[in-house]
Amino acid sequence: MQYPLPHTIYGNHFWLSAQRCAYWEEQKALIVCDLHIGKTGHFRKSGIAVSQRVYTEDLQRLLASILFFKVQKLIVVGDLSHSRSNRELELFKRWREDFPSLKVHLVKGNHDILDEAWYKECKITVHHDKMNIENFCFCHDVCLSEQKNGKYVFSGHMHPGVRIRGMAKQSLSFPCFYFTENYCVLPAFSKFTGLALIKPNENEAVFAIVENDLIKLK
Repeated sequence: MQYPLPHTIYGNHFWLSAQRCAYWEEQKALIVCDLHIGKTGHFRKSGIAVSQRVYTEDLQRLLASILFFKVQKLIVVGDLSHSRSNRELELFKRWREDFPSLKVHLVKGNHDILDEAWYKECKITVHHDKMNIENFCFCHDVCLSEQKNGKYVFSGHMHPGVRIRGMAKQSLSFPCFYFTENYCVLPAFSKFTGLALIKPNENEAVFAIVENDLIKLK
């Protein structure tokens, strides 16, 4: 696995991983978004054959990242779940029991519609609109955040992607980290998601996730 790449914001150090997450060194916190737990199960209930292996591989990547960074806090910037409870959410609940000392914070996204009792059973602290930590704000949809308070915003929701063109005019699209002057849009942690292609400006930073590598494009 490629070693994470550093990115500094307001004097704080963030390590960007090709596993679609960011580690905040000063807070010993792993930042993720758009896990969409239960999405593959939701599709199977609708008669669409999607392997549960997609979800288990996502969960394994989350576990590997927590262990690699020695995380004390997990910040989920929205869409932890995809829909109503199903077997995959029960698997997550059992997974959560293996990390009793890990603090988990969820800033609710548009898909987070589970009963409050479920979050309590999983020992997840829920924030309904946003969560502020020092000079940073965590909000699922950056369009709904208040950037006037001077805080740097971490968001999700968009599932950002970038198109890379080859020498023979062929092109491929990849998930990415997208940093502007005032906010960051994180890549969807789940691989079972689409992409919304971005068009970054000259002074913005983009890190493309190409298989198991992270490439800084600008």
